Amino acid sequence: MNWYQWLEDFVWGPWMVALLFGIGLYFTVGSGFFQLRRMGEVFRSTLGGLFSGQRESKGGISPFQAVSTALAGTMGTGNIAGVATAITAGGPGAIFWMWVSALFGMMTKYAEVALAVQYRITGPGGEHKGGPMYYMEKGLGMKPLAAVFAALCVAASFGIGNMAQSNSIAESAYAAAGVPPILTGTAVAAVVGFVVVGGVKRIGKVAEAIIPFLSILYIEACLYVLYCNWGQIPAAFSLIFHSAFHPVAAMGGGLGYGVSQAVRLGVARGVFSNEAGLGSAPIAHGAADAKSPRVQGMWGIVEVFLDTILCCTLTTLVILTAEEGKLWRCGLDGAQLTTASFGVVMGDLSGYLVAFCMLFFALASMLGWCFYGEKALEYLFPHSGRAIGIYRFGFIALAVVGACVRVEEIWNLSDLLNGLMAVPNLIALALLSPVVFGTLKEGKAPRRKKSCKGLSLFTSWPKRVKNVGDPHGK
Repeated sequence: MNWYQWLEDFVWGPWMVALLFGIGLYFTVGSGFFQLRRMGEVFRSTLGGLFSGQRESKGGISPFQAVSTALAGTMGTGNIAGVATAITAGGPGAIFWMWVSALFGMMTKYAEVALAVQYRITGPGGEHKGGPMYYMEKGLGMKPLAAVFAALCVAASFGIGNMAQSNSIAESAYAAAGVPPILTGTAVAAVVGFVVVGGVKRIGKVAEAIIPFLSILYIEACLYVLYCNWGQIPAAFSLIFHSAFHPVAAMGGGLGYGVSQAVRLGVARGVFSNEAGLGSAPIAHGAADAKSPRVQGMWGIVEVFLDTILCCTLTTLVILTAEEGKLWRCGLDGAQLTTASFGVVMGDLSGYLVAFCMLFFALASMLGWCFYGEKALEYLFPHSGRAIGIYRFGFIALAVVGACVRVEEIWNLSDLLNGLMAVPNLIALALLSPVVFGTLKEGKAPRRKKSCKGLSLFTSWPKRVKNVGDPHGK
């Protein structure tokens, strides 16, 4: 366990935070701050297109279903409990650095989503397949690296994508109604089994139905609490910005925070919230019937905005405005602190609200990660239906096991696997940066000759990269 703890600390050490931050900064500066400069276009091309009537496709799932599936794998625990943990462990200033990581993470997510569409393939049945595995193999010619990523993705899907989520559901059901974990696990396994047997389209439809409803419910609850605490909102923002650079003590001065700790936890929690750079969400986006890499990449920007900038910020304000900004120092952590913060305004109803949201967010996360694991396994065994059947059976069975056991070690192992997944993905993003910057030019009005040329730290690499600068691969 000492060796394992050392490895986990090493993988998620300062170098990983710097790498994630640096890649996002590189794409942000190289694109001329595309996520800010083109924010209006981003929302018009994504959320604005939902009213055009084109929702279904023959070659895969709709772009909105893709982003719903990706959000299913990210929203939930990180938005409700992860924010509270960041505040108690790193101080309110950690939220400022979470915002910074999300700002740069928007372009990291754009890059991996655009590449997923750029290098995806279409199966015999017309189903699209994409993700880091494919742009590592087709864009870089690094099939062994792609296989390593796929294997890590399959392993991670059983941990954080299955057993940890099933355990969270079982604990919530037991605390709220005394339901035995074995019954909860069996029910969860039955629901997951019914959905995943239907394949990618059924997963996309379920995610499309669950995620918007849950997100709106949670956002409305946050807005109601903030309406009641509106007088404390300016002080909460002031505390966040001040403590980002000047550590604030908690619990009456008994615990102090350092700026470096706030930076590390803020960036790390931001990454865990939106998964920008980890390489999981591009697998869902690669299956979308996308118009172009550029447009689908914009969905990646929207995904980070909704997940971290919107939902995480609302949770933060709920916590920091509770009891005139004093409750966050009470010693509670995680979902307990979030529940208590809602409870100041909503009373006992807050416990049921948080438990309800945690339950269905966790269920949606299981569906999203089952999709990721299945597609990664298809890459490793492209012509083996038996492997997919075994994977689905194992995934469903482990949902029951996860509900009945202690999974602290599984959470830690999942964190390690996610970090290991990020390493090959970030390497591929950096090496394929000329292709990413090429997608930004697609369909752009020629108002500025020098805009979106991007940076190229890898000037010698484009000769080896296939289809450089051509978003259609022609």
